[in-house]
Amino acid sequence: MTRFDHQPSFMTGDEFSIPTFSLLDPEGVLYEGAAAPALERDHARRLYKAMLATRLLDERMLAAQRQGRLSFYMQCTGEEAAIVGATAALDERDMIMAQYREQGALMYRGFTIDEFMNQLFGNELDYGKGRQMPVHYGSRKLHYMTISSPLATQIPQATGYAYGQKLAGDGLCTLTFFGEGAASEGDFHAALNMASVHQVPVIFFCRNNGYAISTPAVEQFAADGIAPRAMGYRMHVIRVDGNDALAVFEATRRARVIAVEQNKPVLIEAMSYRLAAHSSSDDPSGYRAKSEEETWRLKDPVLRFRKWLTRQEWWSDDEQSELEESLRREVLETLKRAEKRAAPPLDSLITDVYAEVTPELTRQLDSLKRHIRRYPEAYPKGAKSLDLDIAPAASTDEEV
Repeated sequence: MTRFDHQPSFMTGDEFSIPTFSLLDPEGVLYEGAAAPALERDHARRLYKAMLATRLLDERMLAAQRQGRLSFYMQCTGEEAAIVGATAALDERDMIMAQYREQGALMYRGFTIDEFMNQLFGNELDYGKGRQMPVHYGSRKLHYMTISSPLATQIPQATGYAYGQKLAGDGLCTLTFFGEGAASEGDFHAALNMASVHQVPVIFFCRNNGYAISTPAVEQFAADGIAPRAMGYRMHVIRVDGNDALAVFEATRRARVIAVEQNKPVLIEAMSYRLAAHSSSDDPSGYRAKSEEETWRLKDPVLRFRKWLTRQEWWSDDEQSELEESLRREVLETLKRAEKRAAPPLDSLITDVYAEVTPELTRQLDSLKRHIRRYPEAYPKGAKSLDLDIAPAASTDEEV
């Protein structure tokens, strides 16, 4: 019902305050009055193992990039609880549409280290046939849409996919991850408006890690973060401590109930921090202080959840040492295998575009082959695909 005032009264939004939902303090202890969700032992251990595996994979692959063995890498470091905690609350058949820092979601769902490495090196076993940048994963079997580089395009796509899920009536939803910087794109607003108008089962999960590459949040928007924007679309919203895996899990679990049972969209804003650089091409020392990073390291999400597990007597120091050693060995051995695998056949470059390869694409491929035959030393992988006799590049097997 419309309410009328007879004197002008302006509002700024400061009248509303959105709290941050949190269950565990940095020592892994439940806050007074907080109740742990019904998370079973095996489920909690699986969640933690995925967080730890993501952390160790990231450490090793950044080192590989620095050695020149990999062209590019992006770490999830500091945001593992937000990504894995949210994924653990979903049905395995729910669709995930990620941005580019959500490898933890795939890790939780069972993407193997081999599958990660094949994509990173773009070899012949890469599902994307070497056509994507590293860390642009995708998995049809794990319901994880292939990542695309343009920022925020996955947000309206998630709304559209969720609309299809609503029509199918299978009781599934879509969750899309994005950063607070992506929330400044027009795609974000179009997606939220469409989702709210059409009432579709989609969860918009914003990782607010404080920086859009080098731009701090205070220079991105004047309002209180991203969460208040949901009110403009009359959408359910919750803000959660993104470094608290337990709280993220419970917030996402409840959001999924709203999405699936009521066919209504939900916005989750996870407050976290990117402990690593934006990417291997970035140097955060140029735009943020070391003291700021150290403050957030005390809130390490992996360590916090481990401490909670230990208090539950669901994890031990011996298990920690054994798993770390096993994961580091697996990552290194798999890396060595993946980088030695052949590149995808050159002819695969023009397939999967049209049902039948067009004459123009064929002409372009022929032109490319002539160029490679002329300069084989500049294109060793392409030359090898053409069976040209060139000296192989020196390889290294030292530990990353």
